[in-house]
Amino acid sequence: MKVAVVGTGYVGLVTGTCLAESGNEVTCVDNNPKKVETLNAGGMPIYEPGLAELVARNRKDGRLSFTTDLTTAVKAARLIFIAVGTPQSEAGDADLSAVWAVARAIALALKGEPVGPPGSRVVITKSTVPVGTNARVAEILAENGCPHVDICSNPEFLKEGAAIDDFMKPDRVVVGVRKPEVGEVMRELYSPFLRTERPFLVMSPESSEMTKYVANAMLATKISFINEMANLCDKLNADVNDVRRGIGHDQRIGFQFLFPGPGYGGSCFPKDIRAILGMGRKVGTPLMMMQAVDEVNEAQKRVLFSKITAHYRGHLAGKTFAIWGLAFKPRTDDIREAPALVLIDQLLEAGAKVRAHDPEAMANVRDIYGDRVTFCDRPYGVLEGADGLVVVTEWQEFRTPDFDLMRKLLAGPVVFDGRNIYDEKAMAAHGFTYYAIGRGQRA
Repeated sequence: MKVAVVGTGYVGLVTGTCLAESGNEVTCVDNNPKKVETLNAGGMPIYEPGLAELVARNRKDGRLSFTTDLTTAVKAARLIFIAVGTPQSEAGDADLSAVWAVARAIALALKGEPVGPPGSRVVITKSTVPVGTNARVAEILAENGCPHVDICSNPEFLKEGAAIDDFMKPDRVVVGVRKPEVGEVMRELYSPFLRTERPFLVMSPESSEMTKYVANAMLATKISFINEMANLCDKLNADVNDVRRGIGHDQRIGFQFLFPGPGYGGSCFPKDIRAILGMGRKVGTPLMMMQAVDEVNEAQKRVLFSKITAHYRGHLAGKTFAIWGLAFKPRTDDIREAPALVLIDQLLEAGAKVRAHDPEAMANVRDIYGDRVTFCDRPYGVLEGADGLVVVTEWQEFRTPDFDLMRKLLAGPVVFDGRNIYDEKAMAAHGFTYYAIGRGQRA
């Protein structure tokens, strides 16, 4: 099929590339000429494992192209994906201005075309949007001369760092449609990815939109839940690792997303929890559990600093701290809502110096802090003369370091492990004072 994807951010670029990989002819559109120029030159605006190779292959084979010309791309496409950003507004709701602008531009491009049968031209919302957005997109199309263009909601369920596998081997595909013919068109599009009998779920656009938010709300709830329990474990001298195993083997609960840490970040959970809170406010339904999830997460981002402050008895001015991990999670360069940024702000405000390393995210963090933070290309480089090490993101290369070398490089053999990736007995044997999350050690 011929496909246009409007927006070459994380979701749009992954979606367009994976659809091209399955044999479709895909044109990705963006209104940022520099980004399009970068992509056409073989560069990548984001880091996602495996994506650069897929983009290069499909560009070479002629199935994937990039342009700023929305009108030409839309006119040539049967399926048109809207994959633009929906950032959090000042009120906490999702900012849909880009979605509305693209919908109007699509309508202007298609106005006056011959009317075909259902499913012959479909506008698909891939962006994460509040309930009712697809209905409004349909209204915008109709208001601008395109009542014949069908709509579809098709939320993404991609994990940064594993997005290619998530798209190619989905747990499920969800589509929200008004007409069964549109559902069948989408089933045909996704059929190469559903050969292992993964479910293809057809529902209303409203239910589809809600599914995305409820999924993220549930996952965020599990993270905030285990973090709150970890903090209680610290106070009661229990070990959250044991507790996690004790509950995770209950098949009703499971182990996924029950890893305590410094709080969740990224482009989805924080924004989507606040957006669903905004939806609740609009219809007069307070979402007290979601409010608590958000508050617990924001508080959790300050737990590492509390442990550091307690260990040094509040005397942080002039001390140097090494930080391993800046991205909100491994295998990405995304620092949106990253816990590391909260920690850096707190340390700098307390008069401490910060040295940091991350395999992919340093350039993004440097844009924020400039020379207020020292960045090192190698993980051991940040340790030299530092009074303590703080592990914030659990990159694989941090899991089995040379502890003896770490001990020699650090001026103070103290490790604050925000991801519980080290064994406390082994750390003690190597001469470290070791603090983790929820393992019964009170700083």
